[in-house]
Amino acid sequence: MSAPLAIDGVGKSFRGLRAVHDVSFSVPAGGIHAVIGPNGAGKTTLFNLIAGVFPPDQGAIRLQDRTLNGLRPDQICGAGVGRTFQIVKPFKALTVEENVTIGALRQTRHVSEAREAARSILDRLGLFDKRRMLASNLTLPDRKRLEVARALATGPKLLLLDEVMAGLRPTETDQMVAFLRQLNARTGVTILLIEHVMRAVMALSQRVVVLHHGEKIAEGTPAEVTRDKAVLEVYLGQAAH
Repeated sequence: MSAPLAIDGVGKSFRGLRAVHDVSFSVPAGGIHAVIGPNGAGKTTLFNLIAGVFPPDQGAIRLQDRTLNGLRPDQICGAGVGRTFQIVKPFKALTVEENVTIGALRQTRHVSEAREAARSILDRLGLFDKRRMLASNLTLPDRKRLEVARALATGPKLLLLDEVMAGLRPTETDQMVAFLRQLNARTGVTILLIEHVMRAVMALSQRVVVLHHGEKIAEGTPAEVTRDKAVLEVYLGQAAH
């Protein structure tokens, strides 16, 4: 499965407020990269640009050499981009299984096949025994897992994860990291994640992009980024000497 993502000079402003400015980086096929930065750094705006919520004002976004600029979110999903949202909003009146089955219907018109695909995903995420529960009755960790399951059900080549480990306990974070690592190794899905939980970033990502005021201020391995002077000053809140 090949899904190299290339972001080239991308920018976006809202009523004169520059949210993302001249951001460039790439994620190789099968890679796991993270985007970090303070609140308001432009991370989710960048995800929204990739996912087609709105088009970039300048620059280009490509997946497998296909330009995503101007495509609708459903078209970008069809091109192989799945995403989660920072604030999870499952269909509360539907069961866990029904939530994931809806996503799986992107790959098949047969409900029975979509249901089987949903059950397989739920089993891998430890939610199979809760498949008949209403989504509204899930705990936060389980809602996070359901959010990942719904994105996976669309059959993505590129998976965008927006703070899926926020609010989880350390053991729950470790479980999610282990699952994502296994998913990447087994399927080759490319993963780009926004995350504030540095425990997860350090354990999971191969490279990290740091945004501040919409601009990329650093990029490198987790170890390199956490030693970077600019990162220490603006993200970790420490004075670098």
